[in-house]
Amino acid sequence: MHAEPVRTTRLDLVPLRVEHAAEMAEVLADPALHAFIGGAPLAEADLRTRYARLVAGSPDPQVSWCNWVLRLRAEARLTGTVQATVTEGAEGTAAEIAWVVGTPWQGRGLATEAARGMVGLLRRHGVRTVLAHVHPAHHASAAVAAAAGLSATGEQHDGEVLWRLTLGR
Repeated sequence: MHAEPVRTTRLDLVPLRVEHAAEMAEVLADPALHAFIGGAPLAEADLRTRYARLVAGSPDPQVSWCNWVLRLRAEARLTGTVQATVTEGAEGTAAEIAWVVGTPWQGRGLATEAARGMVGLLRRHGVRTVLAHVHPAHHASAAVAAAAGLSATGEQHDGEVLWRLTLGR
């Protein structure tokens, strides 16, 4: 599987390109975005290097890295990212998903809209299980997971709650 364009009501999920690093460095510049995931905002050059690795794809042929930037059509600008790590396994295809929306665009439902669009694409590509890891105190991210159809499992990994959605065959 590979990232392909997805259109939602307000967003275009655009497959990640290295050239997105300049604009995304601004979108992701707020240190508050790292409150639950750790780390710090990356400078444009570091983000460019990271994006080059992601665009090159996983070295494991059983794993696909699907990464998108979110283009808010009304503002003609990037506002965040979504990603899915898709793995072929004995129990079918599974995807671990994540999302981030820049601070100025939070609270508008963009993460929910993007996550739903991504889950819809995963469903169309035969993904059987969708997983997300959410910090237990990150209520906004938990709301996104729930709105995208995932349910908290009660399991924790590295201090984060595992959320799961099982899609039909």
